[in-house]
Amino acid sequence: MQLNELASQLATSRVVGDGTTIITGIEIDSRKVKPGDLFVCVSAKNGIEDRHHYAAQAINAGAVAIVVEHDVESNVPKLFVSNTWDALAAISCHFYNYPSKELKLIGVTGTNGKTTTTYLLEKLLSSQGFATGLMGNIEIKIGSASIINKGSNTQEAYDLQNYLRQMADQHMDYCMMEVSSHGLDMGRVKGCNFRTAIFTNLTQDHLDYHGSMEAYKAAKGLLFSRLGNEYSSSPHEQKYAVLNADDPAAEDFGKLTSAQVITYGIINKANVRAEGIRITAQGTSFRCVTFRGTVDIQTQLIGEFNVYNVLAAISAALLEGIPLEAIKQRLAFNTVVEGRMEVVDAGQDFLLIVDYAHTPDGLDKALSTISQFVEGRIHCVFGCGGDRDRTKRPLMGQVAARYSDFLYVTSDNPRMENPQSILQDIVEGLLEVDFPTDKYELIADRKAAIHLAISRALPGDVVLIAGKGHETYQDINGTKHDFDDRLVAENAIRGRYLD
Repeated sequence: MQLNELASQLATSRVVGDGTTIITGIEIDSRKVKPGDLFVCVSAKNGIEDRHHYAAQAINAGAVAIVVEHDVESNVPKLFVSNTWDALAAISCHFYNYPSKELKLIGVTGTNGKTTTTYLLEKLLSSQGFATGLMGNIEIKIGSASIINKGSNTQEAYDLQNYLRQMADQHMDYCMMEVSSHGLDMGRVKGCNFRTAIFTNLTQDHLDYHGSMEAYKAAKGLLFSRLGNEYSSSPHEQKYAVLNADDPAAEDFGKLTSAQVITYGIINKANVRAEGIRITAQGTSFRCVTFRGTVDIQTQLIGEFNVYNVLAAISAALLEGIPLEAIKQRLAFNTVVEGRMEVVDAGQDFLLIVDYAHTPDGLDKALSTISQFVEGRIHCVFGCGGDRDRTKRPLMGQVAARYSDFLYVTSDNPRMENPQSILQDIVEGLLEVDFPTDKYELIADRKAAIHLAISRALPGDVVLIAGKGHETYQDINGTKHDFDDRLVAENAIRGRYLD
């Protein structure tokens, strides 16, 4: 594609140099540039440094043109734009020929529950014969093919559009996409033609990036405000906002969109509701009352918070015409999501659960659920990520103390931060609630912490290993080391019973 064609999509752009230069790819990281790429010099934004400084490196690596907000020294054509982030989204959509118009794109945003909701909805749709794709925290799935996601939860615009193009070319009917607040704020999903936007919940997270809960909420709201401002007589072109009626933010998000609003919940009046919830260590059951009828739901997913995720998926599935009875049958069959309240069974006489809970609200939901069915004691292994929101660390300590009998405060992904500093931030929360000092251990070595918790568990106890869930690495000083909580736990259990 010629540089001039990409420039034509930007109202105030200006090309200096040969506009007929052929572009074969798009990149913003000079270390990943390939010959033929267009290098977009995105400006500095929330921890991302100004890529204008790396134009020379990109050109040396083979970039045949660059996109800039201000002039830089260059021997290749330059495309001047007002905002490089906005330009990146626009030219990525055009370069890949607007793939989201060729399938039904369903976006899920919220602090917690995005992964579970997208997986549930993907299973419901695929069970009815639809070809499905998925883009999220764990993987990018295109039909039967899976690519482990090693980058952002919501990919950069050019990668995102590339994956959507692959899905469209392979005739996917749907794509379920996790849409993060970072992705919304940075314009990564601008230009995406969402069919449905789903809101799970809003609790504290990512304040290191957004600065305040209001800014965080505003970023989430962008998904709903961008659903469009027109109606259509064609069922395939109608748009929907699926909102959690029990979350205060839902009212504001409903006002932001002209799409039809469908609500779900447990407490407040909603179009899709759960009644008579029963939670056990084996799963959850409830009566689901919907605008398409009423049915009893049984799922292997554990906890009230998962009831919300199931309700969100049911709501979206009903909008796509899936019969309620078919939804019931599929949810009863193997609906466990990797690293989300995942039970690890290696023959032990206690229950061990691995969960991705890495926010105060997520940890609260996991532990409060366990407290409803535990017969013995609760052992909780958890930590907090380094180089992230410090204000949530003591809060997570307080949450863990509220439900647990024993705590093993350890490293999550410390990244470039001193693990001991992170642990001390968590301890502040324990001290505030006077949690007994003989009931918690500070163990920076996560493997050692897991082994200790398992060695102390008695029949009827529950061990929760929280924070990393599906992740198979631990980020320490900029290096990702192989680490899977589930495998470490299995080895610890086998070692205990063999000793």
